[in-house]
Amino acid sequence: METATFAAGCFWGVEAAFRQIEGVTDAKVGYSGGTPKNPNYRDVCTGRTGHAEAVEVKFDPVRVSYDQLLDAFWTMHDPTTVNRQGPDVGTQYRSAIFYHSPAQEAAARASKEKAQSGFRKPIATELTPASVFYPAEEYHQRYFEKQGISSCHI
Repeated sequence: METATFAAGCFWGVEAAFRQIEGVTDAKVGYSGGTPKNPNYRDVCTGRTGHAEAVEVKFDPVRVSYDQLLDAFWTMHDPTTVNRQGPDVGTQYRSAIFYHSPAQEAAARASKEKAQSGFRKPIATELTPASVFYPAEEYHQRYFEKQGISSCHI
């Protein structure tokens, strides 16, 4: 198994979308990219931690490639908005790819360049080395499944 980590706004919808991809063996919501250790939802919502709402994706590279996950990522959100997705505003809702290896970094950079042709505004997605991923509280995991809903997108 390999790991990929993405931030694309509210993590509930991102987690649900990645879970639908064949070859993804697990997706977990959490926080990444900030400085405080072991943040919680309340901390991250202040916008002062530097953490983004993120999804850690475990995948079988024989069944789905990292490039395919990147292609899906660009369709899950608007990567041209800075610190915002829909009604959610703040640095915790930024678009980011946290790469885990030089190969993932190269793939992410190439994918971003390719994806740019599909958007009029510049892509604002940050590409940064993966740091510690802190799983979110249990009530956030598989949130849509627990609530019996399929999305929160307007």
